[in-house]
Amino acid sequence: MRRLCVIGDPVAHSLSPAIHRAALRAAAIDGDYEAVRISAGTLHERLEALRVRYIGCNVTTPLKEEAAALCDRLDEVASAAGAANTLRLTDQGAEGWNTDGEGAAFALAQACGVAEVRGLRLAVLGTGPAARAAMLGLAAHGALPLVWGRRPEGVAAALALTEAAEPWGLEAVDGILSTLPPGAEMPADLAEALRGSPAVVDANYGARADLGERLGRRVFDGLGMLIGQAAASFRIWFGVEPDIHAMARAASFRLRVGAA
Repeated sequence: MRRLCVIGDPVAHSLSPAIHRAALRAAAIDGDYEAVRISAGTLHERLEALRVRYIGCNVTTPLKEEAAALCDRLDEVASAAGAANTLRLTDQGAEGWNTDGEGAAFALAQACGVAEVRGLRLAVLGTGPAARAAMLGLAAHGALPLVWGRRPEGVAAALALTEAAEPWGLEAVDGILSTLPPGAEMPADLAEALRGSPAVVDANYGARADLGERLGRRVFDGLGMLIGQAAASFRIWFGVEPDIHAMARAASFRLRVGAA
């Protein structure tokens, strides 16, 4: 049996086990997927045990940057973002990827009602690891990314990652991805731009996504982004295309059961 897991703290709420178990069943792969709680600063102590038990893992808060630092090899996005959310574990060590960009492209295409994001002007709110990875992924998919953040140095660092960035304002965008924490304070002009944007995606998902309620308009939560990330991870681990529809159904069912 090929075992996988998601690591982070907290992870009890994670939809990843349901999503990946559905993908494993649909692909007729003998495997399982678990949630493993690992606190910040302790991954280096647990990595060897993870390598013995699992062939790979997804990485969530607060371990993404720590995971990247411990990997023997990183893909281009994980290296540039300084964060890894997917690990492949072998006898030779740990390889790291960051699939946030794949997830962002998938979710924003859904929100904008298009097959792909190529040519779209898409803004990313925030300058942390997830925002940096999203910028890179969107640019790789042919989108024109813009970044918004409170700290000028953070914005400059994020923009430096890609030559595709353009100096247009939020009022001209086709869609917006928010990587801001739930409840984050935002200036009035930003809130107004979000209300007027054709499509807004909040990287948070489920009950944790409060942006739509605060703005008084429809906001796509991060479920699409999570599924897009998961699909990219599955391809890395197994080299096959997962059943996206089975993954989405499992995630939606898990959310409904959790809310009941």
